Amino acid sequence: MMQSAGRLEKDLLGEARVPLEAYYGIQTQRACSNFDLSGVHLHHFPELVNALAMVKSACAKANHRLGLLDDQRCIAIEKAAALIIRGEHHEQFVVDMIQGGAGTSTNMNANEVIANIGLEVLGYDKGEYRHLHPNNDVNMSQSTNDAYPTAVRLSILLKHGDLVRSLASLRDAFAAKADEFSDIIKMGRTQLQDAVPMTLGQEFQSFATTLGEDIERIAGLSELLKEINLGGTAIGTGINTDPEYARLAVGYLSEVSGFEFKRASDLVEASSDMGAFVLFSSMLKRLAVKLSKISNDLRMLSMGPRCGLNEINLPAQQPGSSIMPGKINPVIPEAVNQVAYQVVGNDLAVTMAAEAGQLQLNAMEPLIAYNVLESIRMLKQSMDMLKNRCVRGITANRDRCQELVDSSIGIVTAVVPYIGYENASRIAKEALSSGRGVLDLIRDEQLMSEAQLEALLSPTNMIAPQKRRAS
Repeated sequence: MMQSAGRLEKDLLGEARVPLEAYYGIQTQRACSNFDLSGVHLHHFPELVNALAMVKSACAKANHRLGLLDDQRCIAIEKAAALIIRGEHHEQFVVDMIQGGAGTSTNMNANEVIANIGLEVLGYDKGEYRHLHPNNDVNMSQSTNDAYPTAVRLSILLKHGDLVRSLASLRDAFAAKADEFSDIIKMGRTQLQDAVPMTLGQEFQSFATTLGEDIERIAGLSELLKEINLGGTAIGTGINTDPEYARLAVGYLSEVSGFEFKRASDLVEASSDMGAFVLFSSMLKRLAVKLSKISNDLRMLSMGPRCGLNEINLPAQQPGSSIMPGKINPVIPEAVNQVAYQVVGNDLAVTMAAEAGQLQLNAMEPLIAYNVLESIRMLKQSMDMLKNRCVRGITANRDRCQELVDSSIGIVTAVVPYIGYENASRIAKEALSSGRGVLDLIRDEQLMSEAQLEALLSPTNMIAPQKRRAS
């Protein structure tokens, strides 16, 4: 029987064939066979692939500076890393995001790909590792336990900017609608019951404000991710490194990435602690909860169109029913709701994985990386979708808003300072039982003059504090 084509490689467990065209090697191949779990591979997150390449490049520079890596090998690693950072060979990062081994499979996928690209740079064939070795050269002075966590932190920082920009853009879209709707009076509601008047602009400004609060908070939390354990190797003691290596490697990574990293003061603690990820993930959950609440409000304000509030119109995106002609559903906010629920679930997975660390390492970090990166990706895409396919196209039903204000019992709250709580309660009860309007009843009993009512019920007086003389 003819043996399958491929180059023969060997590791601790023996020999295996790797496809000739593959830049990854035997350890990556074993990982692919072992971990077919999520179907989401490393290349699904290009920022993580780029971050791995940046870490390997920085470490090579540090080893070269210390005289541990010769010119030829260092240049080959740097060139290979540069090609990856440029977007080439990402399809070679084939390991499942969820994996055993605390990220060893991810680290070896990077080591093998960079080694084989580097071999071609040097004029050798893939797999000729005596000239450039995945472990001896590309992984020099490193362990998965410091290289992988550092790359995960960097990958979040690389995605973080896009998330914040999408959040700011969505905030601005709501703020623009707030300006557009600033003169439309409507009823506010508490516990789904009529409350007091407000403007539709105030309601949309509240959406903009609550989202804007999270921009600074997410930016602030990203600073926690800039403290790294690079140079700690296996458990934080720095075994197999030069005394100057950690300082140099962190400095070169700052240069390569553009982020100002600092070495953790306690590398043993930093090798097992996942606290920064827990905080960052919880901030993503907070944003998801806010987005879901806003989406709920948009759906409720638009419900109808004939038998609901119908205060706003959401842009129609697709037919809403296979059986009911003419039905249009609020599909964009509904999709945002579902993203939010997924992000909340991701945060729980991060929490449990962070808790599962034991002694000097947390072996569950791949699950943390997957869920944090996936939450960022989904939140960014959902915010862009909500802005472009919903918020920008929202229109107001001005007459409907005014109709609900005029017929609401809630407007009686505005007259309490003038006619007293007991009178106001009685008027409200009678209005409910009789179906008559609050203002008509007040006029019938001459509890306030027409001039007083007119002044009190003007839009500007109903939506903000007003100076009042003592009676």
